[in-house]
Amino acid sequence: METTSIARPSRATTGIALMTVAMLAIPAVDGLAKFLSANYSPLFISWARYVVASLIVLPFAMARHGARVLPPERRGAHALRTVFLVIAMTLYFLAVARIPLATAASAYFVGPIIAVVLSAAVLKEQLTARKILSLGLGFAGALVILRPGGAIEPGLLLAFGAGLAFAFYMIATRRAAQDSDPVQTLVFQCTVGALLLTPQAIASWSTPVPADLVFFVGLGVISAASHILSITAFRLADASTLAPLVYLELVGAAAIGYLAFREVPGPATLIGAVLIMAAGLILIQRRSRGPA
Repeated sequence: METTSIARPSRATTGIALMTVAMLAIPAVDGLAKFLSANYSPLFISWARYVVASLIVLPFAMARHGARVLPPERRGAHALRTVFLVIAMTLYFLAVARIPLATAASAYFVGPIIAVVLSAAVLKEQLTARKILSLGLGFAGALVILRPGGAIEPGLLLAFGAGLAFAFYMIATRRAAQDSDPVQTLVFQCTVGALLLTPQAIASWSTPVPADLVFFVGLGVISAASHILSITAFRLADASTLAPLVYLELVGAAAIGYLAFREVPGPATLIGAVLIMAAGLILIQRRSRGPA
Protein backbone atom coordinates (compact mmCIF):
# COMPACT_ATOMS: atom_id res chain seq x y z
CA MET A 1 0.00 0.00 0.00
CA GLU A 2 1.33 3.40 -0.94
CA THR A 3 1.14 6.20 1.56
CA THR A 4 1.63 9.84 0.88
CA SER A 5 2.47 12.51 3.40
CA ILE A 6 1.91 16.21 3.32
CA ALA A 7 4.92 18.20 4.35
CA ARG A 8 4.27 19.96 7.61
CA PRO A 9 5.72 23.37 8.35
CA SER A 10 8.67 23.38 10.73
CA ARG A 11 8.28 24.57 14.30
CA ALA A 12 10.20 27.73 13.47
CA THR A 13 8.02 28.46 10.43
CA THR A 14 4.87 28.03 12.52
CA GLY A 15 6.30 30.34 15.17
CA ILE A 16 7.05 32.98 12.55
CA ALA A 17 3.50 32.77 11.18
CA LEU A 18 1.93 33.11 14.64
CA MET A 19 4.16 36.05 15.51
CA THR A 20 3.27 37.78 12.24
CA VAL A 21 -0.46 37.64 12.97
CA ALA A 22 0.10 38.81 16.55
CA MET A 23 2.18 41.82 15.51
CA LEU A 24 -0.30 42.91 12.87
CA ALA A 25 -3.11 42.85 15.46
CA ILE A 26 -1.34 44.95 18.10
CA PRO A 27 -1.67 48.34 16.33
CA ALA A 28 -5.45 48.04 16.72
CA VAL A 29 -4.94 47.97 20.50
CA ASP A 30 -2.66 51.00 20.30
CA GLY A 31 -5.25 52.87 18.25
CA LEU A 32 -7.98 52.09 20.76
CA ALA A 33 -5.73 53.21 23.62
CA LYS A 34 -4.94 56.50 21.86
CA PHE A 35 -8.65 57.09 21.19
CA LEU A 36 -9.59 56.40 24.81
CA SER A 37 -6.74 58.55 26.17
CA ALA A 38 -8.70 61.63 25.15
CA ASN A 39 -11.07 60.97 28.07
CA TYR A 40 -9.23 58.51 30.34
CA SER A 41 -5.80 58.33 31.90
CA PRO A 42 -3.36 55.99 30.09
CA LEU A 43 -2.69 54.45 33.51
CA PHE A 44 -6.37 53.55 33.87
CA ILE A 45 -6.46 52.23 30.28
CA SER A 46 -3.49 49.96 30.99
CA TRP A 47 -5.26 48.45 33.98
CA ALA A 48 -8.57 48.06 32.13
CA ARG A 49 -6.83 46.21 29.32
CA TYR A 50 -5.53 43.59 31.74
CA VAL A 51 -8.80 43.29 33.64
CA VAL A 52 -10.85 42.70 30.49
CA ALA A 53 -8.30 40.23 29.15
CA SER A 54 -8.42 38.34 32.48
CA LEU A 55 -12.20 38.07 32.30
CA ILE A 56 -11.85 36.61 28.80
CA VAL A 57 -9.07 34.07 29.38
CA LEU A 58 -9.98 32.83 32.88
CA PRO A 59 -13.18 30.94 31.87
CA PHE A 60 -11.37 29.36 28.94
CA ALA A 61 -8.43 28.36 31.14
CA MET A 62 -10.72 26.86 33.80
CA ALA A 63 -12.54 24.82 31.18
CA ARG A 64 -9.23 23.49 29.93
CA HIS A 65 -7.23 23.08 33.15
CA GLY A 66 -9.76 23.18 35.98
CA ALA A 67 -8.39 24.86 39.09
CA ARG A 68 -4.82 24.73 37.76
CA VAL A 69 -5.08 27.89 35.69
CA LEU A 70 -1.59 29.15 36.55
CA PRO A 71 1.63 27.58 35.23
CA PRO A 72 3.13 25.28 37.89
CA GLU A 73 6.71 25.81 36.75
CA ARG A 74 9.04 28.79 36.41
CA ARG A 75 6.82 31.09 38.46
CA GLY A 76 9.67 33.52 39.03
CA ALA A 77 10.34 33.83 35.30
CA HIS A 78 6.62 34.34 34.64
CA ALA A 79 6.46 37.08 37.26
CA LEU A 80 9.52 38.78 35.77
CA ARG A 81 8.13 38.79 32.22
CA THR A 82 4.82 40.16 33.48
CA VAL A 83 6.55 43.03 35.28
CA PHE A 84 8.51 43.91 32.15
CA LEU A 85 5.37 43.83 30.01
CA VAL A 86 3.39 45.97 32.47
CA ILE A 87 6.16 48.57 32.40
CA ALA A 88 6.45 48.47 28.61
CA MET A 89 2.71 48.74 28.02
CA THR A 90 2.16 51.54 30.52
CA LEU A 91 5.04 53.62 29.14
CA TYR A 92 3.83 53.03 25.60
CA PHE A 93 0.25 54.09 26.36
CA LEU A 94 1.63 57.23 27.98
CA ALA A 95 3.66 57.83 24.81
CA VAL A 96 0.83 57.36 22.27
CA ALA A 97 -1.29 59.84 24.24
CA ARG A 98 1.37 62.48 23.47
CA ILE A 99 2.86 61.69 20.04
CA PRO A 100 1.68 60.14 16.74
CA LEU A 101 1.27 56.35 16.63
CA ALA A 102 3.88 55.82 13.91
CA THR A 103 6.46 57.92 15.78
CA ALA A 104 5.83 56.07 19.03
CA ALA A 105 5.98 52.69 17.31
CA SER A 106 9.23 53.55 15.53
CA ALA A 107 10.89 54.63 18.79
CA TYR A 108 9.48 51.57 20.57
CA PHE A 109 11.23 49.25 18.15
CA VAL A 110 14.56 49.82 19.83
CA GLY A 111 13.31 46.85 21.89
CA PRO A 112 13.83 44.06 19.34
CA ILE A 113 17.28 45.46 18.56
CA ILE A 114 18.26 45.24 22.22
CA ALA A 115 16.64 41.81 22.40
CA VAL A 116 19.08 40.50 19.78
CA VAL A 117 22.01 41.50 22.00
CA LEU A 118 20.33 40.11 25.11
CA SER A 119 19.55 36.82 23.36
CA ALA A 120 23.28 36.35 22.82
CA ALA A 121 24.23 37.38 26.36
CA VAL A 122 21.41 35.70 28.29
CA LEU A 123 20.15 32.86 26.10
CA LYS A 124 23.56 32.08 24.56
CA GLU A 125 22.20 32.38 21.03
CA GLN A 126 24.82 33.03 18.36
CA LEU A 127 25.58 36.68 17.56
CA THR A 128 26.49 36.59 13.86
CA ALA A 129 27.94 39.27 11.58
CA ARG A 130 24.50 39.74 10.01
CA LYS A 131 22.96 40.37 13.44
CA ILE A 132 25.67 42.92 14.23
CA LEU A 133 24.93 44.74 10.96
CA SER A 134 21.23 44.69 11.87
CA LEU A 135 22.03 46.20 15.25
CA GLY A 136 24.00 49.00 13.62
CA LEU A 137 21.16 49.89 11.24
CA GLY A 138 18.60 49.76 14.02
CA PHE A 139 20.68 51.99 16.26
CA ALA A 140 21.12 54.49 13.43
CA GLY A 141 17.36 54.51 12.91
CA ALA A 142 16.78 55.17 16.59
CA LEU A 143 19.21 58.11 16.51
CA VAL A 144 17.46 59.63 13.48
CA ILE A 145 14.10 59.47 15.25
CA LEU A 146 15.45 60.80 18.54
CA ARG A 147 17.50 63.57 16.84
CA PRO A 148 19.96 64.13 19.71
CA GLY A 149 21.08 67.71 20.15
CA GLY A 150 17.66 69.21 19.60
CA ALA A 151 14.60 69.48 21.78
CA ILE A 152 13.51 65.97 22.73
CA GLU A 153 9.81 65.24 22.94
CA PRO A 154 9.00 63.53 26.29
CA GLY A 155 6.69 61.14 24.45
CA LEU A 156 9.67 59.86 22.47
CA LEU A 157 11.60 59.10 25.66
CA LEU A 158 8.57 57.24 27.00
CA ALA A 159 8.39 55.19 23.78
CA PHE A 160 12.11 54.36 23.93
CA GLY A 161 11.72 53.36 27.58
CA ALA A 162 8.84 51.10 26.60
CA GLY A 163 11.03 49.50 23.95
CA LEU A 164 13.77 48.79 26.47
CA ALA A 165 11.30 47.13 28.82
CA PHE A 166 9.88 45.15 25.90
CA ALA A 167 13.34 43.80 25.07
CA PHE A 168 13.64 42.32 28.55
CA TYR A 169 10.08 41.00 28.23
CA MET A 170 10.99 39.16 25.02
CA ILE A 171 13.95 37.43 26.65
CA ALA A 172 11.98 36.57 29.79
CA THR A 173 9.16 35.19 27.63
CA ARG A 174 11.53 32.89 25.77
CA ARG A 175 12.72 31.48 29.11
CA ALA A 176 9.35 31.35 30.87
CA ALA A 177 7.29 29.98 27.98
CA GLN A 178 9.67 27.17 27.05
CA ASP A 179 7.87 24.48 29.08
CA SER A 180 4.62 26.24 29.97
CA ASP A 181 1.14 25.95 28.54
CA PRO A 182 0.32 29.16 26.59
CA VAL A 183 -3.12 29.51 28.18
CA GLN A 184 -1.76 29.20 31.71
CA THR A 185 1.01 31.65 30.80
CA LEU A 186 -1.53 34.17 29.55
CA VAL A 187 -3.71 33.80 32.65
CA PHE A 188 -0.69 34.50 34.85
CA GLN A 189 0.23 37.52 32.75
CA CYS A 190 -3.27 39.01 32.77
CA THR A 191 -4.22 38.40 36.39
CA VAL A 192 -0.88 39.36 37.91
CA GLY A 193 -0.64 42.33 35.55
CA ALA A 194 -4.08 43.55 36.66
CA LEU A 195 -3.06 43.28 40.31
CA LEU A 196 0.19 45.17 39.71
CA LEU A 197 -1.67 47.96 37.93
CA THR A 198 -4.54 48.30 40.42
CA PRO A 199 -2.91 51.04 42.56
CA GLN A 200 -2.30 53.29 39.56
CA ALA A 201 -5.83 52.60 38.28
CA ILE A 202 -7.33 53.71 41.61
CA ALA A 203 -5.18 56.83 41.59
CA SER A 204 -6.36 57.79 38.09
CA TRP A 205 -9.88 56.32 38.20
CA SER A 206 -12.51 57.41 35.66
CA THR A 207 -15.73 55.41 35.38
CA PRO A 208 -16.23 54.52 31.70
CA VAL A 209 -19.40 55.77 30.03
CA PRO A 210 -21.54 52.99 28.44
CA ALA A 211 -20.65 54.05 24.89
CA ASP A 212 -16.93 53.44 25.59
CA LEU A 213 -17.33 49.95 27.05
CA VAL A 214 -17.09 48.31 23.63
CA PHE A 215 -13.68 49.93 23.12
CA PHE A 216 -12.42 48.67 26.48
CA VAL A 217 -13.68 45.18 25.60
CA GLY A 218 -11.87 45.44 22.29
CA LEU A 219 -8.64 46.23 24.11
CA GLY A 220 -8.89 43.03 26.12
CA VAL A 221 -10.02 40.75 23.29
CA ILE A 222 -7.36 41.80 20.81
CA SER A 223 -4.66 41.89 23.49
CA ALA A 224 -5.48 38.38 24.72
CA ALA A 225 -5.46 36.99 21.18
CA SER A 226 -2.18 38.65 20.18
CA HIS A 227 -0.38 37.62 23.37
CA ILE A 228 -1.37 33.97 23.23
CA LEU A 229 -0.14 33.87 19.64
CA SER A 230 3.19 35.45 20.57
CA ILE A 231 3.64 33.23 23.65
CA THR A 232 3.13 30.15 21.48
CA ALA A 233 5.52 31.54 18.87
CA PHE A 234 8.30 31.90 21.44
CA ARG A 235 7.91 28.21 22.30
CA LEU A 236 8.57 27.31 18.69
CA ALA A 237 11.32 29.66 17.51
CA ASP A 238 14.37 31.53 18.81
CA ALA A 239 13.97 35.02 20.26
CA SER A 240 16.48 36.39 17.73
CA THR A 241 14.42 34.89 14.89
CA LEU A 242 11.11 36.34 16.09
CA ALA A 243 12.45 39.74 17.15
CA PRO A 244 12.48 41.28 13.63
CA LEU A 245 8.84 40.40 13.06
CA VAL A 246 7.84 42.98 15.64
CA TYR A 247 8.66 45.57 12.97
CA LEU A 248 5.45 44.60 11.18
CA GLU A 249 3.70 46.69 13.80
CA LEU A 250 5.18 49.78 12.15
CA VAL A 251 3.04 49.25 9.07
CA GLY A 252 -0.14 48.83 11.08
CA ALA A 253 0.65 51.78 13.35
CA ALA A 254 1.23 54.11 10.41
CA ALA A 255 -1.98 52.96 8.72
CA ILE A 256 -4.15 53.35 11.82
CA GLY A 257 -2.51 56.65 12.72
CA TYR A 258 -3.37 58.06 9.31
CA LEU A 259 -6.84 56.55 8.89
CA ALA A 260 -8.11 57.16 12.43
CA PHE A 261 -6.20 60.26 13.54
CA ARG A 262 -4.97 61.82 10.28
CA GLU A 263 -1.37 61.56 11.50
CA VAL A 264 1.30 61.85 8.82
CA PRO A 265 4.80 60.72 9.90
CA GLY A 266 7.52 63.35 9.56
CA PRO A 267 10.72 62.84 7.51
CA ALA A 268 12.82 61.85 10.55
CA THR A 269 10.26 59.23 11.58
CA LEU A 270 10.08 57.80 8.05
CA ILE A 271 13.86 57.63 7.62
CA GLY A 272 14.34 56.10 11.06
CA ALA A 273 11.55 53.60 10.47
CA VAL A 274 13.09 52.56 7.12
CA LEU A 275 16.47 51.96 8.79
CA ILE A 276 14.86 49.95 11.57
CA MET A 277 12.79 47.90 9.12
CA ALA A 278 15.94 47.27 7.05
CA ALA A 279 17.58 45.95 10.21
CA GLY A 280 14.67 43.56 10.66
CA LEU A 281 14.70 42.42 7.03
CA ILE A 282 18.38 41.53 7.32
CA LEU A 283 17.56 39.15 10.16
CA ILE A 284 14.60 37.69 8.31
CA GLN A 285 16.84 37.09 5.29
CA ARG A 286 19.36 35.42 7.59
CA ARG A 287 16.66 32.99 8.68
CA SER A 288 15.68 32.06 5.13
CA ARG A 289 19.28 31.48 4.00
CA GLY A 290 20.63 29.90 7.15
CA PRO A 291 23.24 31.16 9.64
CA ALA A 292 25.51 33.93 8.44
